[in-house]
Formats: sequence, C-alpha cells, structure tokens
Amino acid sequence: MSQLAEKDLFGHPRGLFVLFLTEMWERFSYYGMRALLVYYMIKQLAFSQDQASEIYGLYTGFVYLTPFFGGILADRAWGQRKTVIVGAVLMAIGHFLMAFQALFFPALFFLILGNGAFKPNISTQVGSLYPPGDPRRDRAFSIFYVGINLGAFFSPLVCGTLGEVYGWHYGFAAAGVGMVTGLLIYLRGQRWLAPDYLMERKLAPEQAPPAFAQEERSRVWSLIAVGLISIAFWAAYEQQGNTIALWADANTDRYIFGWEFPASWVQSINPALVFLLTPMITTLWARQSSKQREPSPVSKMIVGCFLLAAGFLVMVPAARLFDATGDRVSIVWLLLFTLLVTLGELYLSPVGLSLVTKLSPARMVSMMMGIWFSAAFFGNYAAGFLGQYWEKMPKDVFFLMMAAVAAAAGLAILLIYKPLKKAMDAGLRNQGRLDPS
Repeated sequence: MSQLAEKDLFGHPRGLFVLFLTEMWERFSYYGMRALLVYYMIKQLAFSQDQASEIYGLYTGFVYLTPFFGGILADRAWGQRKTVIVGAVLMAIGHFLMAFQALFFPALFFLILGNGAFKPNISTQVGSLYPPGDPRRDRAFSIFYVGINLGAFFSPLVCGTLGEVYGWHYGFAAAGVGMVTGLLIYLRGQRWLAPDYLMERKLAPEQAPPAFAQEERSRVWSLIAVGLISIAFWAAYEQQGNTIALWADANTDRYIFGWEFPASWVQSINPALVFLLTPMITTLWARQSSKQREPSPVSKMIVGCFLLAAGFLVMVPAARLFDATGDRVSIVWLLLFTLLVTLGELYLSPVGLSLVTKLSPARMVSMMMGIWFSAAFFGNYAAGFLGQYWEKMPKDVFFLMMAAVAAAAGLAILLIYKPLKKAMDAGLRNQGRLDPS
C-alpha cells in the first residue's frame, strides 16, 4: 500500500477533513455573527434600516475584497499556512470584541482583515491536495462546501438563540469560541496538508518561476470574466442575510404550536439544504458524466443564476398576498424560495472554487482565489445598496428587481459562453485536467 493510500480517509486525503473541520468552525463564527448583525444594529445600536443595510453591505463586501490582498500575501511572502493562522487569530479577536458595544467598528475591522487572510488560502489548500487530472478534486470541493454549510447551519441556531434570547454579546462570544476551535483543529492537522507553493519553492530554489504563457493569460482572463459577471449573482443571493432576514422577522408566520421561533433561525434553512442536496446534485452530475452529458462548469453557472432568479419570483406572490391580507404569510414561501436559491448556489459557488484551483497558475492560485472572492465583495456591497430600496418600493417590485439582477448574470454568461468555454477547455486540456465528459 502506498503512502498516499495509507493517508486516505473515505477515498480522500486526510487533509481534506482537516480543512473541512477548520472551515466549518470558521463559517460557524462568521454566519453566527452575521445572523445577528442587522438585528443588533437596529434593535441595540438604534441604527435606521438604511444605515444598517449600508453597514451590512460594506462589512460583508469587504470580507470578500480583502482576500485578494490575503492571496497576494500568501503567494509572495508568508505562504498559505501561515496566512491562514494569522487570519484565524485576527477573526477570533474581532468576534470577542463584538461582545463590547463600544468596540463595534474596531471589531468589524479585525474581522475583515482576518477573513482576508483566511478565506482564499484555506480554499486553495483543498485543490493542492490533488494532482492535476485527479477526478476527485471536484467532489472534494463539494465535500468541503458541505463543511462550510454545516457551520452556517448550526451558527444561527446557537449564536442566534444566545443573542436574541439571552443577550447579543453571548451570541458574539459564541462565534469567537467557534473560531478558536477551528484554529486549534488546523494547527493539530498540519502534517496532513500538502506543501504550498512557497514551501515547494524553498525546496527547489534553483528553479526560477516560468514566464507567463499566452494560454495562462487566457485562463486568468476567463476566470476574471466569470468573476465579474458573478457580482450580480451575489448581489441577489446575499439578500438572505439582509432584506430576506427582515421579511422573515416582520412578514413571515413563524409560530409552531403556539411558539414563535427566532427569526435568525430562518438563516439555517439554506445551509441545511446545502448538505441535504449536495449528495443528490453530485450523484446527478456523476450519472450525467457516465452518459457524456454532464454540463460544463460554465453551463452549471448559467443554470445557477436562473435558479436564483426563480427563487425571487416565488416571493412575488407571497408579497402580494401579504399586501392583500395584511397578515403574515406562511413560511412555506420562504422554504420554496430557499430551496431554489440553494440549488442555484450549488450550481455556481463550489463549481467556481474548483475551477479557480484548476485554471490558476500555481504561483498565483491564492491571488486568483482572492479575485474570485473579490467579486463577492462588489456583490455584497451591491446587496447592501439594493437593500436600501426595501422600504422605498413595494415588496413584490423589490423581489422582481432581484430576480432580474440574477437573470441578467445568467444571460451575460450565456452571451460569452462559446469564447469562455473555449478558453477554459484549452487551459484544462493543456494541463491534463479536462474531464472527458
């Protein structure tokens, strides 16, 4: 038995599960804090809805802009492992600072910096566990994505309940404990991780980095093009933590047998569906692949955008029903909305993460992952900007606007589908990574 086989667990390198658990606890901390953020600003800090929406958009936006700089830092100076550790420490500090009302903005600053160092470098380490052409890579990112959403599922239940029932600061402190747990798991699992690019360069210092080839440039520009278009996807998707959270709080009937469950719990529906639906989606793709009919990554992203648009269209009749009756509407509307949004997410987000590690030149993979997350920065900022219209227009018109934004992203990818797929397929083929399907 080879050394690699001895280190495998359930058919994957053990390092995948180290990264799975680390990311799970980091996402527990992030989504636990995010589940409380808008409510905390409005109910405790007395911000207006417009102010809270703008701050929410800036915060969730900047946590996706700083990964670009965190990626550069890892590629050129610290390496991925050290940068992840620094990021985790900064985020833990930020979560604990949130327990003090006077330190609200410094806490956000620490969280933004920490996420920038952590986010791109934990994801790229998943790809580095697999050699070029290894068919397990895409499935590994689906497994990794489940870890993300396990943390996101439990965090509103734990942090949201502590924050809304016992006090905001208890919820934020619980998020901090989650981040520390993730850091400890990462430190204990170092021996199972693959060496990053800088570590490999130190082992072979005589080998100079190769010059950029035209084919590499085409791959980089393809990733940038998809990232730019995905901004519209994230602008609509991130309404879940903003205007959809407000809808759940004020417009949704949340009573079960006479007991009203906290509004923050609604944000656990999406991650719960992610880990329930992921096995079904990956099985579907495997069956399609066996019949030579699996959609290309670009096609999957187009489908994801239109599924997201369909989710917001579902909310249009819900909004009209509320306007007609004045009564809170059934949570079934939100469940159907979240189902469609989650399917859209599964067709776009993990596919994008895997694609970045496949197409990016090794010496800049963390920076390219940062560029991918930077698209989410602009999307999150746009989500906050668009959220300001929640109180300024009828709710059904707002949901129609969000559906149009998501559909526009799908149409934009469709318009450049042929040149985009050609560039990506050429890059994957030259690297020996193109799936025969």
